[in-house]
Amino acid sequence: MRLWLFDILACPICKHYPLKLYIFSYQIEEDKFKQYLKDYNENTFNYENQDILEISQDNEEKIFIKDDIVIEKKPLIKYLKDIVTSVEELKNIEDLTPYETSKKCLSNARENIFTRLNEYSKKSDLDNIDSIISELIFLNKLKMDAEIDSGILFCNECNRWFPIIDTIPRMLPDEYRDKAKELDFLKSKKDILNEDFFNLDLKPFNLQ
Repeated sequence: MRLWLFDILACPICKHYPLKLYIFSYQIEEDKFKQYLKDYNENTFNYENQDILEISQDNEEKIFIKDDIVIEKKPLIKYLKDIVTSVEELKNIEDLTPYETSKKCLSNARENIFTRLNEYSKKSDLDNIDSIISELIFLNKLKMDAEIDSGILFCNECNRWFPIIDTIPRMLPDEYRDKAKELDFLKSKKDILNEDFFNLDLKPFNLQ
């Protein structure tokens, strides 16, 4: 499961949104995250040689933009609103992996990039789009490349949990879930998750 998908996932049972995401492992190596940070901090993302951002202008010289996160081409101000919302979703993610650099990437997005994009969107003159190119490419790299191998999606409304196993979120109705297999999965994560999680009235089944 890629981080981008988390932007649109709701609980299939009670329809609550947003969910909480606990990440146990990624499919990609930590070096990928190190490269994201290096390119961002050194401002070496090459806009000309990438196919992530598509920026255009109409006859009135209004800027339009689309990327892999905000798929539909939109006027810049609407695009910025959507991309900031996408960054806000990152606050619902808890990275429990051994990767220190993935945690730094999430922190960078939630704090530095969120602030930069917010400040930029409030400017009366939005012409200098080049000033936020690195932020936008970084977000796309993080949300589209960082495939989650193992994790849990949790609904704070109905206390249902859904495992992510081999990159696939298993979000089936209760009656179709494999109780034995999923409880084994949950038990295997007991040393990773906070004990408070297991004290919740987890549904459709828990270890208690």
